[in-house]
Amino acid sequence: MCEFCTEHGEGKKWYLQMKNYSDGLLHEELSSPQKKIAGALTRVEWVSRFLEEFVLPAFGRIPGKRDESPPAASADTPKVERTEEEIVRARKIVHFGQVLPIEDVEEVIDAVNSITRLPCGCRYIYTGKTDQRYCFGFGIDPKGILGTFPDAASSLEVLDKEKAKQIFRAYDDEGLVHSIWTGVTPYIIGLCNCDRDCGAYKAYIEKDGVATFFRAEYVCEVDWDLCTGCKSCMSQCQFGAQFYSSALSKVYIAPERCFGCGVCRAACPNDAIALVPRQERAEVAGLW
Repeated sequence: MCEFCTEHGEGKKWYLQMKNYSDGLLHEELSSPQKKIAGALTRVEWVSRFLEEFVLPAFGRIPGKRDESPPAASADTPKVERTEEEIVRARKIVHFGQVLPIEDVEEVIDAVNSITRLPCGCRYIYTGKTDQRYCFGFGIDPKGILGTFPDAASSLEVLDKEKAKQIFRAYDDEGLVHSIWTGVTPYIIGLCNCDRDCGAYKAYIEKDGVATFFRAEYVCEVDWDLCTGCKSCMSQCQFGAQFYSSALSKVYIAPERCFGCGVCRAACPNDAIALVPRQERAEVAGLW
């Protein structure tokens, strides 16, 4: 399992541990290393700044600066020369994610107390489009910061569990990768739906940068007895993990490239793709 499961989940999936969503964790004073890297005294302070600087401008009716730089919450400031290992370590302390398949997304939705659909700051930064509601926050707005902006507060979508699941299933069909994110680890702030317009995906996958999220706890595997070689699944893969054999008329998924998002399954007309726990595949058990 990923290191967050060991450190914050007692060897189980860290994102299914309710202590990592708790109000007590949100309000507790941060440790000295956390304060230094996060630039905040508590998680509630960090989350409030994240909402004000990154989410509010994406509503489209609230003043905010749009540029091509990473979100303010990326743990990449101040600008000093650091090694890749140091950058990743800082990100893991402040704002880091993990890919989740739809099954685990639905487990998270069942477990949390509230879920609010929000505009995506990444889409605003990288496409200029506002009110693109790909992000889903948990226990949102702890200091009432959105309430100070009536245009934003009045348009918040607080969803029931079934409606949230319906939206995620539609995104799954569309091929968007689901990911879960911390706001000063291990506190969990929400779920996103990512593609090339996501800043984390763009920096890590498209530009081959340093890691911004873990792979899922799974990899995808093709059952060649069921695969007809239609290649429908290949259009869904965001990570370049699928390959086609003309001689065999089959699709192969390279486990070392697979992030385990599982969205390729939605495009397969023959249910030929399944999720396999990453730890059961020796060649990728330690690849995160």
